[in-house]
Amino acid sequence: MKNIKNPYTLQIADFSYELRDDLIAKFPLEERDASRLLIYRQGEITESVYRDLADEIPAGSLLVFNDTRVVRARLVFKKNSGSDIEVFCLEPDQRYSDISSAMATSGEVYWNCLVGGASKWKQGMTLEKKLEHDGIPVHLSASIYSRNDNSFTIHFSWNPVEITFAEILNIAGKMPIPPYLHRKSEDSDTTRYQTIYANQEGSVAAPTAGLHFTDHVFESLREKGITSTFVTLHVGAGTFKPVKSEIIGDHEMHAEFIDVQRQILEELVRYDGNIIAAGTTSMRTLESLYWMGVKVAVCPEATLEDISVKQWDPYIQKLENDILPAEAIHHLLRWMDSNDLTRIVCKTQIIIAPGYKVKMVRALITNFHQPQSTLLLLVAALIGEDWRKVYNYALENGYRFLSYGDGSLLWGN
Repeated sequence: MKNIKNPYTLQIADFSYELRDDLIAKFPLEERDASRLLIYRQGEITESVYRDLADEIPAGSLLVFNDTRVVRARLVFKKNSGSDIEVFCLEPDQRYSDISSAMATSGEVYWNCLVGGASKWKQGMTLEKKLEHDGIPVHLSASIYSRNDNSFTIHFSWNPVEITFAEILNIAGKMPIPPYLHRKSEDSDTTRYQTIYANQEGSVAAPTAGLHFTDHVFESLREKGITSTFVTLHVGAGTFKPVKSEIIGDHEMHAEFIDVQRQILEELVRYDGNIIAAGTTSMRTLESLYWMGVKVAVCPEATLEDISVKQWDPYIQKLENDILPAEAIHHLLRWMDSNDLTRIVCKTQIIIAPGYKVKMVRALITNFHQPQSTLLLLVAALIGEDWRKVYNYALENGYRFLSYGDGSLLWGN
């Protein structure tokens, strides 16, 4: 790792704070846009609420949202003995090129999953579940195809075979609310743990900054001349994965699928320098696009697999250069044209931590994150040591934390 700069040796203990349980929002507020909004700008902190967000953003800005849709990824099967086995569907097996096509598969599918009660599920044993869809009986079967390092590949099959896997999850699954809520999902989570603009099915966790947005907020943004656009990053369970290593360099970042249309890249060029990410997943997508542009600038013959962003790519010296954000996106657009692509679908494993120089984003809208998490590292990369000032203020002033909590608008230094 000799090419890696500062982030590799960062101590995760330096990114900790005491989060009291009573500050963790177990349920959302009745009104999405009533959540409090902490504003950080040039070292100063002020307060607002989400419904007044447009007052805090300059006209002519571009807000980038993640339009992924949370799927009902938790399936509970009962053995003949009566004991439960819970299957948490993470992502499609590697035989599928992207989540969207895998979700549209009919009849059978192979999916990487976590399994609760795995010791009770023997290889060769088939679990079954009887369901109903629009008055039609549905029969779902599941068996272990392979045991992986930290997960299982499960073979699902069902009848009628015309039904897609997305429909199976909607019929049989439960909403995968965050484990730190320490409660079971309720009917209200089906709508509230989902943004109002969710469109592309594939996430097992919500892009939570977007949970605060309402039609009223979008209308007020439009009236001020602030443009909204959408990228897709399918959030994986790794978003909840704690950093257990002492130094950041020993933590393996989770890889997630992104899906970005060509016209979005053209918008990024037009709004260069005036881009605000609504959520850490949007920011990770935007920064990944920059490095994809750098990669094709260095190697125009790169394949789609070649441009997938690995965890430490932004910190490797051979990729360091003076390519400006708009220039990188232009390189990526030309590469797409030469490869007859109208969208980019690939994985990113990017980790954004102090020492990283933010390329694409001027500001970030985000919730308050767990101590010692990669999301907190991302915030620290954007605003530096003032992350402590922001979090201390939120703690002292009773802000609600984590997925269903309040949020912040953080302007980069």
